[in-house]
Amino acid sequence: MTGFNFEAMLSQNNQIKQIPLDMLVPFHNHQFSLYDGERRDDMVESIRKNGVMTPIVCRPNPDGSDTYEILIGHNRWNCSKIAGFETIPAIIKEQLTEDEAQTYVDESNLIQRGFNDLKVSEQARIIARRYSEMFSQGKRNDIINEIKMLNGENSAVTGNSREKVAEEYGLSRNTIARLVRISKLSDSILGWIDKGQLAVEQGADSKNVYSLLANAFISMSKADRLAELIEKAKQLNSLSRDGIVSMLESLQADTASAGN
Repeated sequence: MTGFNFEAMLSQNNQIKQIPLDMLVPFHNHQFSLYDGERRDDMVESIRKNGVMTPIVCRPNPDGSDTYEILIGHNRWNCSKIAGFETIPAIIKEQLTEDEAQTYVDESNLIQRGFNDLKVSEQARIIARRYSEMFSQGKRNDIINEIKMLNGENSAVTGNSREKVAEEYGLSRNTIARLVRISKLSDSILGWIDKGQLAVEQGADSKNVYSLLANAFISMSKADRLAELIEKAKQLNSLSRDGIVSMLESLQADTASAGN
């Protein structure tokens, strides 16, 4: 990540304030994993030596409490706590809509981490929200450009076509459509995919699917449907990528039906 662009910050009429760490809370719909292991330790050490060089971005908590929701900088906040700091530099964004706030969270993670470094569930949720009609495309572009400016980048984002978005993320239109479908799978199935226990790839090894399904259905006391679902799961190894997603959608529907 490049250094903080102070000139860009001023051009956006942003003011930097020192906010106590205990007055900050994660964004309520933050669905990205925090750094761990060596990556987290490196950031903690950097903060101990140099402080927080790039301000986080937050907003007044919409629940009315005397706290701020973090939009950009969850890892800097977490590592500052570990490093023993009491405050952190922050830019406060006022009067954001819910969709605008979510855009700050999503797009900053994309810019800072890169799409390919995200988990499958994170990729799927971003793509699904990207194609939703909940917020203005023009406003989204403004937010992305502001984030890029704050990070010292000059490239501007324009356009709204499906082809443009596919090019933006380096994905085919079929992959984008598949990720939108994946985003609708249950958290448990997405968890299996993220952990590598269930790969959404052609010819993927699904040897762990059986035990995962067994545990899920035993806990639901619906073992009478287990054999049928396992037979469906066995087909995963011979399916295409889209076929695997279709099978998971079917398994999820069967799971919901069995729970009724």
